[in-house]
Amino acid sequence: MPKSKRNKVVSLTKVKKKDRQWKEGLLEKIRQSLDTYPTVYVFKYYNMRNESFKQLREDLKDSSRFVLGSTALMQVALGKSEADEYKAGLSGLGEHIKGTVGLFFTKLPHEQVKEHFEAYVHEDYARAGAKAAHDFSLTEGPLSGPMGPLPHTLEPQLRKFGLPTKLNKGVVELLKDHTVCREGQKLDAAQAGILRVFDIKMAECKLKLLAVWRSGEEERQGG
Repeated sequence: MPKSKRNKVVSLTKVKKKDRQWKEGLLEKIRQSLDTYPTVYVFKYYNMRNESFKQLREDLKDSSRFVLGSTALMQVALGKSEADEYKAGLSGLGEHIKGTVGLFFTKLPHEQVKEHFEAYVHEDYARAGAKAAHDFSLTEGPLSGPMGPLPHTLEPQLRKFGLPTKLNKGVVELLKDHTVCREGQKLDAAQAGILRVFDIKMAECKLKLLAVWRSGEEERQGG
């Protein structure tokens, strides 16, 4: 029977110095936060965008702290079992730490946390790999965007995106009707680029609370 690699010991001398420092820094950051804040939530994020999330961090910096990073390191910092958990009950959060999740440490009461998280909903441009939220098509003839007729300088880029276009006396024209995407279709880079040109936002940026630990207990807040 092959040996399990789960408990394999790796010498720190074999780990790149920068990588090791980053991992140690994240572990220390999480454990310092556990000593500073009475409550920690596990939250899931969808279509994270740095600009809007940075503003949320700024708004809550006096009472709270967000930590994002390796889910494996988050589990280690909290404790994977009752035997190695940093504080009693923290290992119960482990089952929720998978996928696109983060930790939110706070001194705020639950109702205020819930309000902030539910209010954090923003529309943004979908990226390649995302699914189209709805159908989007273009009609034959002169093309216009959110600011009016498209500038002629965009025409070569539109052709690279696969649109059948041409310049007619400086006007960007579509030679025939074109379906850019269908609802539920996985977008490629060209489709995402076209949607951006026409200011079509199909990505919903939001946060969802999954679980919370306080006073030594872990409670489920939602699916």
